[in-house]
Amino acid sequence: MARNLGSRGHIPSAANAIGAAGILAAMRNRLIIVTAMLSVLTSCTQQQQSPDQIRERAATATAELKTGAKAVAEGVREGWNRDRPIDLNKASREQLATLPGISPERADRIIAARPYDSTQQLVSRHLLMPKQYDAIKSLITVRN
Repeated sequence: MARNLGSRGHIPSAANAIGAAGILAAMRNRLIIVTAMLSVLTSCTQQQQSPDQIRERAATATAELKTGAKAVAEGVREGWNRDRPIDLNKASREQLATLPGISPERADRIIAARPYDSTQQLVSRHLLMPKQYDAIKSLITVRN
């Protein structure tokens, strides 16, 4: 059984782990104190806000968070699917239109001709020319 040896050739003690935890606790406490001090300072410099002003600020912040959350979700979805081929039977118009040489109108025609048994049906059904198909064949798939 292999042992984890420290830099001096001995087994690291529990005191090292406790020391690290203590440092983190001290940093957290300092952060709390600084945050509290900043809160006090900003509240001293601001005038008392009416409930309507508070409600408006809350609505604005919520709208900004909603927009940000939507952008994050779209970014996650895009990142998740970036290296995956697009399924001709399930892809949206927007997804198909991201393919080289595929306009939104051509994407509509591809969607209207569903279902597909193979990607080559884009050529056999005269939706794409062979050269256009060659440009995207590694980016598309058909899953049934």
